[in-house]
Amino acid sequence: MVAFLEKQIWFPEPRLYDRYLKEGLLAVGGDLSVRRLKLAYEKGIFPWTDDPITWWCPQQRGVFELHKIHISRSLRRVLKKQRFDVTFNRAFGEVIEACAKVPRPGGWITPRFIRAYQQMHDQGCAHSVECWHEGSLVGGVYGVQVGAAFAGESMFYRVSNASKVALLHLLRALRDRGCRLVDIQMLTPVTQSLGAHYINRDTFLDRLEIACSHTCTFPTGPSQYDCASQWSSL
Repeated sequence: MVAFLEKQIWFPEPRLYDRYLKEGLLAVGGDLSVRRLKLAYEKGIFPWTDDPITWWCPQQRGVFELHKIHISRSLRRVLKKQRFDVTFNRAFGEVIEACAKVPRPGGWITPRFIRAYQQMHDQGCAHSVECWHEGSLVGGVYGVQVGAAFAGESMFYRVSNASKVALLHLLRALRDRGCRLVDIQMLTPVTQSLGAHYINRDTFLDRLEIACSHTCTFPTGPSQYDCASQWSSL
C-alpha cells in the first residue's frame, strides 16, 4: 500500500504504514519544493527518484553515534599530515554536482534533485563540507538539517581519503554544536568503517522527534579544527 501525493503538502505517518513498509517505499508523487522536502525530513522520509518522485522510510536506518566514531590508524596518519583544507558551506553547488557524477545505481542525483537541494541550501536548510588540496576541490559531503538532526545525502572524492576527512570534520562540528542525530539512510563500506550502524525505524523516528525539538547551528567558513591534536577526542 503506497500513498499517492498530489499538490497538497502532506505525507502519511510512517508508523501507521509499518506493516506495508518492508522495503521502505511510502509514497509516490508530489514535488521537490522546499516546503515538502523540509516536511519529509522532519518525518524521517527522503526522496530517492524523480521520475516518478518516490518517498522512502526504510525499516532499518543507518546512523552515526557522535560519541562512537572509529578512526583507523591509517586515517589518523592522514589527519595528522593535514594535507587538506576543509570549509563549510563554501561551495555547495560544486559539491552536489560532483556527487551527481559518482557512478551509483539509478544515478539518483538528477538535475531536478540538484535544483531542489540548491534551493534548500539557499534557504539555509541544506549544507556542505568541502575538502580542498592546493586550491582544488577534491572531496565533499552534503546533507539536510532539521532542528538538531542532520541527514547526510552523499559524498565524493577525487583524492584518496578526501571524502573521509570532510565527513569527519562534519561529524566533529555537529557534535560540538549539539546535534542529536546523524542520519545516513543506508550504510556503505566507508561509513561502516567509521562506526555507522543500523537502528530500527521506530527507534529512529523516536530519536528524530526529539532531535527536531532542539536546535543546532551549522558552521560557515574554514574549519577551525586541528586534526592532529583534536580528533583523538572523538
